[in-house]
Amino acid sequence: TQARGKDEVVCADEVAKLCYERFSQLPRRGKPEPGREWTLLAAVLQITRGADSHSVAMEVVSLGTGTKCIGQTAMSPTGDVLNDSHAEVIARRGCIRYLIQELHGAVSGRGSSVFCAADERGKWKLRPRVSFLLFTSHTPCGDASIIPMTDSQPQPCPPVTSVKGHEQTDGGGDLKRKAEESGEERISKQPHLEETAETKEEDRGDTEQHIHRTGAKCVPGGPADPLQPGVGYHSPGVLRVKPGRGEPTLSLSCSDKMARWGVLGFQGALLSHYLQEALYFSTMVVGKCPYDQEVMQRALVTRCACVSDLPAGFAVRPPELLQATLEFPFSQAQTELQHQAGQGRISPCGAAISWCNVTEQPLDVTANGYKHGVTKKALGTAKARSLLCKSELFHSFLSLVSATDPSALPDSLRKAELQTYWDYKQASQSYQQAWQQLRSQAFPLWPRSDRNLLLFH
Repeated sequence: TQARGKDEVVCADEVAKLCYERFSQLPRRGKPEPGREWTLLAAVLQITRGADSHSVAMEVVSLGTGTKCIGQTAMSPTGDVLNDSHAEVIARRGCIRYLIQELHGAVSGRGSSVFCAADERGKWKLRPRVSFLLFTSHTPCGDASIIPMTDSQPQPCPPVTSVKGHEQTDGGGDLKRKAEESGEERISKQPHLEETAETKEEDRGDTEQHIHRTGAKCVPGGPADPLQPGVGYHSPGVLRVKPGRGEPTLSLSCSDKMARWGVLGFQGALLSHYLQEALYFSTMVVGKCPYDQEVMQRALVTRCACVSDLPAGFAVRPPELLQATLEFPFSQAQTELQHQAGQGRISPCGAAISWCNVTEQPLDVTANGYKHGVTKKALGTAKARSLLCKSELFHSFLSLVSATDPSALPDSLRKAELQTYWDYKQASQSYQQAWQQLRSQAFPLWPRSDRNLLLFH
């Protein structure tokens, strides 16, 4: 926690420092190997202003690292796999665990530092002086990373290439998998034309003509990337899916997910049952990396700016965008600087770390969508599940519902027929209406979830 004095503006560098310090205090497990592996870091901070508004306390309530995504064939109908392990998504899911704990305190009468009673039956709202901030060590993958080049720094989701013939699932496949997912193999495997475009950028002097590229692919049914040299390589402003292990994923890019959080809130459909108003990030801070304010504005704000006719409790509430001057020590650029001969080639770290401010099991380290280090035999058992997977978050939510006095249940949870994860999400009607408006007005091409993957209970 850090308190601020008279000038109550959030300081981007203070936020970055707090997040990097929190990361350094975590145990070694799942962290990148210095000089050889890199990762991305994101965190959610709770900001509490003093009664006099002169003091501001900032506290990291959830932190995530990770760069990976599960391909669509590895997705599970029982909700036991963590599909998207990019840092921002991990940080948000950890924050959901924290909010469920806070709601437990609220409904049980123990109290909460986040929520107070709202006027609708069974509903809660944010305390007046509490807000949330999102930090990410690098611009989010997808649209926000398509930045005009001023230098030759790397991007978070580099172009991915075909990996036919490299489909090992265990043992020696791990290193190859890390490289493939992040597009590290792009130089050696791409057609000659693209190789020259990508590798000669720094030598041309005329850097204004070139852009940082994203490995996230345009969603089907819309404009494709023209793949022209220089700034004509990508189509800006389009929805993208993250690259997986050589097969498509169904996970939208972090730029797209964050743009969506600016309208629907980051609390998700389940917690919307308990909340009178959606929860929005008031501020978003990005660490030192290639960054362009206009591009960030386009990716996270402009695309949803015109959405209207939202149900009560929802609004277009994009975050204020700030950049810090402090770089994450385990960024790709820093790892390249620290790399020493004989360390083997640099690759993204295969693990994802989640830490959140909960009393039970705050730490969750995963790889390939399951708990880090589980044996193949344990896959499919409770022991292998990440605490952030759909199934675990659903069961945490159900325990909140059980802990709620029946007379204090929100109206939307008073239906007898609610059984599956899908049922509970659909019953969150205002949230679903808001999503319908956002989808139809801003994101008509957003892929629909496969209902069969959501019917677990």
